[in-house]
Amino acid sequence: MNESAERPAEAVHGVTTGAVARRLGVAPTTLRSWDRRYGIGPAAREDGRHRRWTPGDIAVLQEMCRLTASGVPPAEAARAARTGSGATASAVPASDLPAAPARQPGSGNGLPLGDVRQECRGLGRAAVRLDSPTMDEILGSLISEYGLVTTWEEVMVPTLHAVGRKWETSGDQYVEVEHLLSWHVSTALRRVSIGALSGSRAAAPPVLLACVPGEQHTLPLEALAAGLAELGLPARMFGAAVPPEALVQAVRRIGPSAVVLWAQARSTAHHALARHIGDTAWGVKGARARTTVLLAGPGWAGPAPAPGMLRPGGLREALALLRGLSETATTAGAGAAAGAGAAAAEAPQPS
Repeated sequence: MNESAERPAEAVHGVTTGAVARRLGVAPTTLRSWDRRYGIGPAAREDGRHRRWTPGDIAVLQEMCRLTASGVPPAEAARAARTGSGATASAVPASDLPAAPARQPGSGNGLPLGDVRQECRGLGRAAVRLDSPTMDEILGSLISEYGLVTTWEEVMVPTLHAVGRKWETSGDQYVEVEHLLSWHVSTALRRVSIGALSGSRAAAPPVLLACVPGEQHTLPLEALAAGLAELGLPARMFGAAVPPEALVQAVRRIGPSAVVLWAQARSTAHHALARHIGDTAWGVKGARARTTVLLAGPGWAGPAPAPGMLRPGGLREALALLRGLSETATTAGAGAAAGAGAAAAEAPQPS
């Protein structure tokens, strides 16, 4: 049966809770909770028990989903959805509903968010609902409004951490939420990188970004790559668990202005590799060059593996350091080229 034939049947008989949940991308238990706590429920119940949702009921639910995804607390969203729909959402008057329990600051469908920006709650609710379109919309609009660094530090990271903590404490029940949210964060970051590629300065030596061997957490490096792209600084992103030999060869071939090594945990921080990268030289004999190593991530806590290595405190500081190193490398390269040109001009010319 086609969709046009189904709509009249929906208007007459209503739709089951399971079908509505699938259509909206929410759990059936969420719909029952909204009905019980906020009066966002069906106007009719089959045999007095089974919920049957009419198009008007579904319109109220759609508005409820939109408002909660934007960070509006559920109780406020329910009042606005009922008012905006112009219809009675439930046979139970709102004044007779039990008061909702006090909401902890930053709560978002059970995620331990704490006291965070309202946008974190919206992103968290969309993630728990596995609502991909809403996550994409929220992340894109936040980056456009607040910029990459603020969105990463104040929305993306707190929400990712909250989902990770929920996963760890609930027997892997939220693993699908963590995977989907990570994918959408990664997608949003890559959109920034791709959109800014045309502005990169080819004259600057690139920054090399890599996770140490055994390290799989790439999102912080993806955020750094996006930030470098916004600054017009070229980067080479090698991703997760780069073998030591491959990393050393890449340094020699690229001649980067800096190498950023990410380690999420002390168990993956590879001090010997960091020292080796710092000692790796390239270029012609007599004009060999070395790079600066940035140790990024909590795994590098404690003394640095060698003097001269930098340890930024976050994305904003890392971008400032890398911009300075890139400008220094560009200036030095231009000076070397000018010196070589002057030497060639002063050399005796063959008669």
